[in-house]
Formats: sequence, structure tokens, C-alpha cells
Amino acid sequence: MISILVGAVLLGILWVWMPGILLGAVSLGLLWAVMVIGVYLTYRILDLADLSVEGTLPLGAAVAARMITGGVNPWLATFCALLAGVLGGLITGLLHTRLKIPALLSGILTMLAMWSINLRVMGGSTGRSNAPLLRVETVYTALMNLGLDKTAASLAVGTLFVIGTALVIYWFFGTELGSAIRATGSNPSMVRAQGVDTRSTIILGLMISNGLVALSGALISQYQGYYDVQMGVGSIVIGLASLIIGEVIFGARSFKNSLISVILGAVAYRIIIALVLKAGMNSNDLKLFTSITVAACLYLPSFRSYLRTLGKSVKSPGKETA
Repeated sequence: MISILVGAVLLGILWVWMPGILLGAVSLGLLWAVMVIGVYLTYRILDLADLSVEGTLPLGAAVAARMITGGVNPWLATFCALLAGVLGGLITGLLHTRLKIPALLSGILTMLAMWSINLRVMGGSTGRSNAPLLRVETVYTALMNLGLDKTAASLAVGTLFVIGTALVIYWFFGTELGSAIRATGSNPSMVRAQGVDTRSTIILGLMISNGLVALSGALISQYQGYYDVQMGVGSIVIGLASLIIGEVIFGARSFKNSLISVILGAVAYRIIIALVLKAGMNSNDLKLFTSITVAACLYLPSFRSYLRTLGKSVKSPGKETA
């Protein structure tokens, strides 16, 4: 609670200082938050390292871009992008559970395959690595027609998708099937003892995760106004950075708190990136900055434990003397 209050105060200060940059960072952070929820499901719930995220994010963008430029309703195109991501997760799940390929390698294989698939989706036999989405209808167009600018429209749409996604995920993982998926990551032996096929729960979890990642890719590409086959490069690092920042700053004591934390972490990450760019950092150094940030956040719990141990060791001589 204290962390959230401090964060709210800092946001207020930033809003007074540079409202335009803050609004853009928050709106983009909400779009990325959908992807971070997907990353959270694999890394924290299933306890799997799934690198196929870097392939399914641009897959969702490619499917949405191809359908939108072809005249399809953008909302339908976005839904189809989600389904494409679900299929990507299915491939990773089958490679891991049926062919007994390690999860990390299964994700890498899917990621590599998605590169070619994304090119095919965009350009048939020739393949296109990028495509503009500037003069077509997107999911933001309706709100922009009401007078909102693109940033405000994306803030509204992003809020809608994030809240909707969080509510559906929270409800689903409270059901019997969702609880089985959660238990698969924490205690697979117990789940198998209950007669549940853990291979199926892993596959379903990966399908849900990659579906959310592809959905995020579709929303981001429409917001940015273009699709690029390389937009997924480094996305897993962004997802992990957002996840870890959220857990370190806001905590993750329960499933509900974890969902809130990863959403706030995604927004916090985009605000941090906006601030360092505003301060003059070269955009080429962002991945280095992200890696250092993730490493620092991962080390922070150990550092806190070290400080507590050091504090106890300092107090103990006095007690012995007394």
C-alpha cells in the first residue's frame, strides 16, 4: 500500500512536470501490460522459460496488420491475432510435452519458425518485413473520431483491455481447471496424483499466455501505426523487466496482488524508459539499461536479506555483553 501511495505521488509530480510524456508512457505501458500478464503466466504460474514470446508478439501484429489493410474490421482482426497467438502457444506446448523437448528449446524453435511465418503472413510468397498502418481504421479510430487524440484513445482502449484481461484471468484461474494449471507449476506430482494430465494443463497455459502476447502485439502495432517483423526482438526482456519491477516495488503476496503488480510494473517500466530518454540516453542503450535494471531488481531481495543479517550481527554483540 505504501509503495502504491509513493508511486501515486511521484506520478503526480511527473504529471505537473511533463504531462505529455507521462500520458504517452502510461498508455503504451497499458498495451504492454497485456503481454506482461502472459509472461507472468508462464514464468510464475507454470514455472517455464518460454521464449516463443518474441515470435508470437510480432505474429499478432502481423495478423492484425494484414487483415486491417485488407479491409477487415479492426476489432475482428485483433481477435484473430489473439487466436493466432493461441496457436503459437499450442505449437510450443506440443513440442515440449509431446516431443519431450525442453521448454526453453521449444520456445526457441517456435520463435525461429515464427519469423518465417510472420513474413509469409504479411507478404505471401515474397514476404514483407514491415507495413504501415497510417491511413486505415484501427481499434482507436472510433474514439479518435469523438475528438480524442491518439494517446488518449490508446489510454482508454488500453485500460479496457487490461482490466478485461485481468478480470478474465483472475476468474479463470479461480476455477477448477485454472487451479489445476496453477498447481501444475508449483506441484506437478500432486496434480498427477489427482488424475490430471499435466501435459494438457501446460499446453493450455502456454496457449493462454501466447494468446495474450499476440493480442498485445496487435494493439501495439495499431498504436504505433506500423508493423515490423523485428518488433518482438527483446520483448521477453521487457516482459521480465516489467514483471520483476512490479513484484519488487508493489509486492506479490497473492494471485490478485500479482496481477495488479505486473500491470503496474509494465506502466512503471515505460515511465522509467521515457524518463531516461528524456534525460538524454541514447535509444541504442535501452536494452543495456533494461538488462542492468533487471539484474538490479533480481539482486534486491538478496541485498535486503544481507542487510537484515548484517543488522542482526551488529546487534548481537551488545546483547551478549549485557
